[in-house]
Amino acid sequence: MRAAVICEFNPFHHGHQYLLEQIKKGYAEEIVCIMSGSFVQRGDIAVTDKYARTKAALEGGADMVVELPTVYAVSGAPIFARSGVQIAAELNCHVLCFGADNSISELSEALSVLDSNETQKKIAALMKNGDYYPRAVSKAVGEPYAQIIEKPNNILALEYIRACREYGLEPIAILRIGVEHDSEETAGHFASASKIRAMIQNGEDAAPYTPMRIEKPCFLSGMDQILRYLLISQKPETTEAIAGIGEGLNHRLYRCALENPTMETILNAAKTKRYTMARLRRAALSVCLNITDEMQQRPAPYIRVLGYRREKPHLPQAKSLPLIIDVKRGYEMLCPTEKEIFDIDLEAAKLMTLCNSLSLSLNEFNHGIIKV
Repeated sequence: MRAAVICEFNPFHHGHQYLLEQIKKGYAEEIVCIMSGSFVQRGDIAVTDKYARTKAALEGGADMVVELPTVYAVSGAPIFARSGVQIAAELNCHVLCFGADNSISELSEALSVLDSNETQKKIAALMKNGDYYPRAVSKAVGEPYAQIIEKPNNILALEYIRACREYGLEPIAILRIGVEHDSEETAGHFASASKIRAMIQNGEDAAPYTPMRIEKPCFLSGMDQILRYLLISQKPETTEAIAGIGEGLNHRLYRCALENPTMETILNAAKTKRYTMARLRRAALSVCLNITDEMQQRPAPYIRVLGYRREKPHLPQAKSLPLIIDVKRGYEMLCPTEKEIFDIDLEAAKLMTLCNSLSLSLNEFNHGIIKV
């Protein structure tokens, strides 16, 4: 039995290790991790490069790690989940395992209520009257479903269940232990990824909570001027097709980038009740990387292997997509539209390299696969 985990490991911590251990104990003999690369779903730069995170995942129990292309990694929850599950299905995974705050039965019941015609009509009416989407959803579904849907881990869990229905995987929710998502608290050797990142940024010792040792961490503030330049180098009328930039948000981001010196102040100036901060960060990164709506609607065109365990000599084969192991050779075999998606990964890696003067090469083709 092969399980898939869609992940970011930003950074890999003891909660992630617990998840992998539980999968091996009760659900599958082999785990494929489908991991975001240089940028993550909250619209942020990863705290360290994908190779270091791949190594930590393999040492922590994963058998193979493949990259979720940047185009999908910085998308909203539906596309993020669907693309990850598509890759899992291509790699002949039988189950998709994920951390959640509720059981599969509770999540499935909440999803049925959310997807009903009645609820969707209520959401549309509430948004027409000025509510932003998350608040409209909560009002439309009512209790107890609002409490389930509002939990950060469950937002993606619901999308995973939807995508699993489409691609024929069994969704398995593993209840979280330790601390809640984005919690400021710690419990034993458990801490949320956001807490660990904050500790690293503040120069605190995060060793009790993560096996990773990150010498040169990356934060969005480390590339303020690069991203600001990229935001103002394109006139708003040329960015209409960029992902998540509708409703005049391209004009708003452009104006705020002209008037504010850092990404934090740019995004704070652009913030309204209509836009969550995560959406603003994703939109800004999409402008910087030229990620379009049309790109995000395409199915993943290839699978790039980042690493695997040496004891697994036979890698899972993809059903129909190119499985890229040698980057240079694999890239040359892609068609132009497939290269468009891969080129975004290459640009994202270059941006990460420029952040905090990382010593990684600007050339992704120079990096081999991580083997543990």
